[in-house]
Amino acid sequence: MTEEAEQKSARVVVADDQTVVREGIVMLLGLLPGVEVVGAAGDGEEAVKLVAELAPDVVLMDLRMPRCDGVEATRRIRTEYPGTQVVVLTTYADDESLFPALKAGARGYLTKDAGGDEIVRAVHSVLSGDAGLSPSIQRRLLERLSEPEPRPAAPTEAPDGLTAREVEVLELIAEGLSNQEIARKLHVSTATVKTHINNMFGKTGLKDRAQAVRYAYAKGLVRPPTG
Repeated sequence: MTEEAEQKSARVVVADDQTVVREGIVMLLGLLPGVEVVGAAGDGEEAVKLVAELAPDVVLMDLRMPRCDGVEATRRIRTEYPGTQVVVLTTYADDESLFPALKAGARGYLTKDAGGDEIVRAVHSVLSGDAGLSPSIQRRLLERLSEPEPRPAAPTEAPDGLTAREVEVLELIAEGLSNQEIARKLHVSTATVKTHINNMFGKTGLKDRAQAVRYAYAKGLVRPPTG
């Protein structure tokens, strides 16, 4: 007997608010080995109730449904019935659909152009502890992971009680300007610049200009040059 024949059938609940789609999925899965459809739900609320009653291995979960959407239903199922896994089966593959569903606890994510064999593989993948993701979803996740992290926003309030002028002087120091150049830039005297620097050093505990530059970058007051 082959390993596939020996594989235990997964007990599945199908949740989709469109009757034709729901019945089509149930019919399709009924023709394939490795799965047994034990229930079908028309919305997320009904899906949660069926999980409580039937304790299925996996729920195939649509996302856009009335009363309780797929993300909320997934969150409730994974919190209240952790023995049941969730594979999203939806029309939508955008970030606004994908990432909330995965954060809610879905272990698989397929779009509705997936074939029956792909659905069955995803069901058994999540039951074995792996992720059941379509190739397009895997690519999107990899793209998202490779995207650069957004730069932190500049603080709304200056750190350590620095005044706006002291921050301005600090930014110019970080740009490499001398006291004389800062004075010309701000249209003040060199003595005034020195006073601002001394006040800034006193408030921050900095000892020299090199420390001031590191401080400016660390606090997000200036950003590293790009390119």
